[in-house]
Order: sequence, then C-alpha cells, then structure tokens
Amino acid sequence: MDNKKFETKAIRTQIERTQFLEHSSPLYLTSSFVFEDAEDMRASFAEEKDRNIYSRYSNPNSNEFVEKVCEMEGAEAGFAFASGMAAVFSTLAALLNSGDHILSAGNIFGSTHSLFNNFFPKWNISHSYFPIDDFDVIESLITPNTKLIYAESPTNPGVDVLDLEVLGGIAKKHNLILVIDNCFASPYLQQPMRFGADLVIHSGTKLMDGQGRVLAGITVGSSELIDKVYRFSRITGPALSPFNAWVLSKSLETLAIRVDRHCDNALKVAEFLESHEKVNWVKYPFLKSHPKYEIAKKQMKAGGCVVAFELKGGLKAGQKFFDSIKLLSLSANLGDSRSIVTHPASTTHSKLTKEERLASGITDGMVRISVGLEHSDDIIADIQQALP
Repeated sequence: MDNKKFETKAIRTQIERTQFLEHSSPLYLTSSFVFEDAEDMRASFAEEKDRNIYSRYSNPNSNEFVEKVCEMEGAEAGFAFASGMAAVFSTLAALLNSGDHILSAGNIFGSTHSLFNNFFPKWNISHSYFPIDDFDVIESLITPNTKLIYAESPTNPGVDVLDLEVLGGIAKKHNLILVIDNCFASPYLQQPMRFGADLVIHSGTKLMDGQGRVLAGITVGSSELIDKVYRFSRITGPALSPFNAWVLSKSLETLAIRVDRHCDNALKVAEFLESHEKVNWVKYPFLKSHPKYEIAKKQMKAGGCVVAFELKGGLKAGQKFFDSIKLLSLSANLGDSRSIVTHPASTTHSKLTKEERLASGITDGMVRISVGLEHSDDIIADIQQALP
C-alpha cells in the first residue's frame, strides 16, 4: 500500500479474511496453532514456512498490528510487546553484548533511566548521556565499544525536541544503530526512519490505544535488526497478547483523527498557559517560543498531546494545583482521550536523584499535561480554576 495515504493504510491494512468473509478482523484468542501433518510441523519449526506456530512467536492479531505500524513508519519489519518498557528492554538486550556502550540523550523516560543505571550495569553494559541542547559533544562521547545511540523526541516529560536528522548523520558516520522512542509523536506526526533512525520504538499504551485500555509496545525497523529482536523475544517471552493487539489494530484506524484533535487542544492549552501570570515557562513543540520550534516544524506534522510547564511557587504551588483539579485526571499515563495531569518529580521520575532530575530539565514545579479530547474550553477552565 505504498501509494496510499496514512489514514487509508491505518484502516485498510488487514490480515487475510477467513472463509466467513468478515469485514472486521476477527480475534484469535489461541495460544497455539495446529499442523496438517508431520512434514508441515517439521518445516514450520525449521522456518521453511512463514506461518503461525505459537502466539509467543506470532499471532494473526499481532501480525496485523505490526504490519500497520510498519506501513505507518516506513519500516520493513517489527515485533509487538506486552508493554512499552518491554519493547525498550528487549530491543536493547537483543542488540547489546557485555562490554557494549550506549550513548543516550540525557532527557529520557524515568524507567529507561533506571534500566540504564540499575540493571544494564549487571551485564557490563555501560552508558553515557549527552545534553540535548549541545550535539557538538556527542562525537566526543563515542568510544570503541559504543554500539548504539538512543533518544526520545519529543522527550518525556519535558517535551524537548531533538534534531533527528543530525542524530541520523552522526550514527551513520560512526556505523552506530540509532534507536528512537517515537511515543510522544506517534507515527502520524513523525516518522524517524525518514531522518536516519534504524529502529523506532512505541509504547502502544499511549496514543496508539488512545483510551487508556491496554498495555503494549512495538519496535519496527530494518528486517536485519528486527530479526535479532524477534529471536531474543520469542525465547524470553515479552510478546503482546492477541486481545491487546486486536484492540490496538482497531484503535489505529482512528489515530489520525484523534491526534489531530489532541494537537488542536494542546496548542490552545499551551497558549493559555504561556499567557498566565502564575506560570514561569511552557514547553510545547509547536509554540513559537519553544527553543526547537523550527526543528519540530521540520520533522513533525503537529506538536502532539503533551504540554509541560512550571508553576511559580515550586513544589508547594504544584501540590495546591493538583489538589484543586476537578475535571482532569491525576494519573501517570498519557495519550488518553481524557486529559491527565502528572507531577513528574514525585511520580514517573521519582526514582532519580534531584540532581539527575534537574539534569533532565525536571524541576519540582514542573507539571505535565496530556491534553485529551474533551472540549478545549472545559480543559482550560479546569486548569484556570486550579492555578494557585
């Protein structure tokens, strides 16, 4: 479907119909699949046939979900996981060996920080962080054992934007694998492989699902790299459930229209906050005041659903704001149809030291809003009445 538009691919990419000629893809709630005879079984396990064997390896529902995301991202292959962090861990674990080095942006999700700091060192996998506002130092941090570059754009939770084309050029120059977490943008707003990424990771839990129902993750990219991810994952078992894959595949049919509304609402919220006297600063990729506004315009269709801002008065003001919220949900999720407010310093990034949080741009007064699909007037009214 290379010549079709994004929305058409999202809706019309489906698995083959069964003998019942269903219009909507059926749900395949089965752990395993049967074989016609002994030779069919042997050939299937020998990988002489491309077919479903066991749902830990593949399933028609996960296959459809993966195919849709590959179409959206312009990728050759992919593998679907039980959560976004399962995708991050399994992808990196499949590609790295003891003694390898990760070069990562300093501004990344708290659980990814914990993975790099607390768990990979057990397998002698090291990392270095580069500042997202100073790409000139990246090449100086590359060592002979550096294997890959890892980054998010926009970042969680600070909504910073990285120049993916520059990162892609550095990775290609040094023969490194570039892995981009594209969760905040979704494939609708940004396709990192167009700018040099080798692998793209998503938490399907967020905008892909869009209604806070299921956990999921996915990695897509080149067939050569995905084959390594697949072989690691079919043994270690982080596969996405068929039910969640079915839910996500249906959700992707409305991704474009949902994200358009998210972005319209988020920009209005960001503009309101930017003009409010109780707010120190606001970050949203499509605000002209964003330091990487031009880069965001270059690589994104719109700004996404997440707005970050800092309240005057720090932690105390933040606590009052959260206790005063009435309509918006206090939750750590994002990309939901319902607007959500989060305090990163005490929730998603609370396992980091204060110094680590500040290095990632997370102050005590920072608030992250995942702007939902409610009417923008109602979202802004609730924020306005809660501001201290």
